[in-house]
Amino acid sequence: MSVTLYYGSGSAYAWRIWLALEHKSVPYELKLLSFSDGDLKTPEYTVLNPRQRVPTLVHDGLAYRESAAIMEYVEERWPEPPLFARDLRLRAEQRRIVREADNYVADAVEHLFAAVFAPPEKADAVKLAQAVTALKDEIARWEPELKADYLTGDGVSVADYTLYPHLAIIERFCLRRPDAIPADLFPPRMAAWMERMKALPLIRKTWPPHWKS
Repeated sequence: MSVTLYYGSGSAYAWRIWLALEHKSVPYELKLLSFSDGDLKTPEYTVLNPRQRVPTLVHDGLAYRESAAIMEYVEERWPEPPLFARDLRLRAEQRRIVREADNYVADAVEHLFAAVFAPPEKADAVKLAQAVTALKDEIARWEPELKADYLTGDGVSVADYTLYPHLAIIERFCLRRPDAIPADLFPPRMAAWMERMKALPLIRKTWPPHWKS
């Protein structure tokens, strides 16, 4: 069995697959691709992923792309320990959370990223404030989602591994613009969940390499 994960440091979509492989103790090889060096646009990588994005998972010579689909594949190929609930209704809830995290949280984070990291000549205080407000409102929607210690129960699941990487990058924003990110961006339960997730050994082991510097 040969498993290779192609990922980019800081990609929330690739990070969740890395977490899934670690969660299931699947032996794998990591291939770190550089966005700035054009690694995703090489002919070799384009064969694996014609859309030139990460992640791509190669298992026994076959390439799989799109992180939500890869999560489903990893779950079915290596069922234990599970990422998805066995209960049908709870599993549907987890799939909904995955879609909402990708569709809404990711969009709000990307707008804030663009505002925080805008070059000086394009910096716009109004757009930055609007992006912060939009993200704060979106995060507030997730406060009622917490059923227990984790999003859908007492154990970490695909829902947590999907949402956390989208939000973890905010720590980087705070380093860049501490004046722009309010201390109360996360409501109490979400803030506690963020700390709980960050303390997980799997999170620390898979922390994006360039975030460590």
